[in-house]
Amino acid sequence: MRVIGTAGHVDHGKSTLVAALTGTHPDRLKEEQAREMTIELGFAWFTLPNGEEVGIVDVPGHRDFIENMLAGVGGIDAAILVIAADEGVMPQTREHLAILDLLQVESGVVVLTKIDLVDDPDWLEMVEMDVRHVLQGTTLEKAPIIRVSAKKRVGLPDLLQALEICLAERPARPDLGRPRLPIDRIFTIAGFGTVVTGTLTDGKLKLGEEVEILPEGVRGRIRSLQSHKRKEESAIQGSRTAVNIVGIEVDQIKRGDLVVHPGTYQPTRLIDVQFDLLKDASGALRHNADVKLFLGAAEILARVRLLGCDELALGQSGWLQLELRQPAVAVRGDRYVLRRPSPGETLGGGVIVDPHPKERHKRFSDQVIYQLETLRRGSPSEVLLQAAMASGFSSLREISGRARLQPEQAQAGLQELIGSGELLILEKGPISPESDLLAIPALQWKNETQKSLKEVDHYHQSYPLRKGIPREELKSRLKMTTHLFNLAMRNWVNEGFLAENGSFVLRSNFRVIFSSQQQSIITGLWKRFEQSPNSPPSVKECQADVGEELYDSLLDQGELVQVSSEVVYRRNNYDFLVKSVQEYFGQQETLTVAQFRDQYNTSRKYALAFLEHLDAIGITVWDGDFRRLRK
Repeated sequence: MRVIGTAGHVDHGKSTLVAALTGTHPDRLKEEQAREMTIELGFAWFTLPNGEEVGIVDVPGHRDFIENMLAGVGGIDAAILVIAADEGVMPQTREHLAILDLLQVESGVVVLTKIDLVDDPDWLEMVEMDVRHVLQGTTLEKAPIIRVSAKKRVGLPDLLQALEICLAERPARPDLGRPRLPIDRIFTIAGFGTVVTGTLTDGKLKLGEEVEILPEGVRGRIRSLQSHKRKEESAIQGSRTAVNIVGIEVDQIKRGDLVVHPGTYQPTRLIDVQFDLLKDASGALRHNADVKLFLGAAEILARVRLLGCDELALGQSGWLQLELRQPAVAVRGDRYVLRRPSPGETLGGGVIVDPHPKERHKRFSDQVIYQLETLRRGSPSEVLLQAAMASGFSSLREISGRARLQPEQAQAGLQELIGSGELLILEKGPISPESDLLAIPALQWKNETQKSLKEVDHYHQSYPLRKGIPREELKSRLKMTTHLFNLAMRNWVNEGFLAENGSFVLRSNFRVIFSSQQQSIITGLWKRFEQSPNSPPSVKECQADVGEELYDSLLDQGELVQVSSEVVYRRNNYDFLVKSVQEYFGQQETLTVAQFRDQYNTSRKYALAFLEHLDAIGITVWDGDFRRLRK
């Protein structure tokens, strides 16, 4: 399904030509019909000689409605530039041609209308020569010029043939699996509710699907689909489509919003763009200028941040970061137009390079300019790498979506990056642009690794007697989700940078080393344990002797084993008691607290604490007044 858009000066016969081609007059408003002037967008369709159905968007030509015109030309495959033979090239002819050039509409036909009003053949030749001169250097430079009289139906077969040829040379729109329908009309139908129309790109919409309206984020369900007034089970990319949506009211939507699958696109308020300033604009473009951004069917106020310079002279190109007053949905590779708000004029346009920059760029940075140039002109692998650099930890699906490459290009680019080691995959699985496997550029992985090591080293320096930083604390400091942190830790451990000890993280070569003074204090504590190994000093006494920090370190090192809130044993004494109890049960079936107390010459406090500890770790089981060995 292809869509053609008209362009041209007011009253040059665009709507009359559309009516002659389609049998439908596109001026639907009473005011338009009364004034014989298109104010809003009009839509119709016709059939080419080869049987292909084509939609056509008729746009306003009057300068007062030039912004309505911009809402209609964003999704067209080819243009019909209409020029009245009796008047020739006029101001809006040039402005519409400049807009088609900025949007890179590369196919089209120039139609000299109203030839029935011109009797002089030399005049027609002169008008054609003037048109050819105006077309030089534009995307329509090689477009055929067809002479037509819509009222007398002269030249229409030639026009249809020329349209068929130019559309045949255009590749089909790709199905990226992420449909976008920029809304250019909104209305209600009694008994059906909200209906929106637009030109569908990047994927298909199907009957019954849930959809989301961005940037508002409201959701509904597709009740019905129409294309050229025919009900459809699905709408394909490139088609003029009407969508009846259940669950959304008309006042929740505005022109320029997008119908998408939920979760496939994110609105933005900051975009990086390549920009061409028209050579015949009224003046230079300066930093901090206020502009109107026309993107798809949307019109958004924005502020210009010029990168690398303070102003662009007429005819110059440059890099801009646009700060949007309202959120919008943009995709890398989208074309756009900027206009001055007042007095209204078209300034220029270009291409979206990064729709989701992480931050406001430094205005004079060679690195920023290099990254933008790579995104603009780079190979698939370079574009993917820059997309990954902008995304950080992200899935292959997110990286590929940000790069907006064809699936086969994205697949080849990912394989190249992974093979060269420039992109690291943090989990195992098949490599695909649709995969949810997490990845990160090697350079950023190195930075994240250094950041994690710095946090662990700092913890070791701050708490040299502790066995490591708690996992949850490290995760919080690195600002990672649980899933991402677990993947990162697995890789850091496999690479030998870090180690895990229970719920703690430490450098793989880290060992607690006591100072000579600390060792002397510990030696004094061991003497107390040797004096009464089965009735050792309490937890509080140990902490008083060596300090809580050193006490906790001895627990971490396994030199002490705390069996209750009050009772602690030195490791060798604890191991002896555990082994002795197990040997006891080799000869006896039961053991009471009193028997343990008498056997090991201790008090009831220690006997009860130790036996309850054996219950807790699964060696014994309490059975009334005695313990049995757990089977």
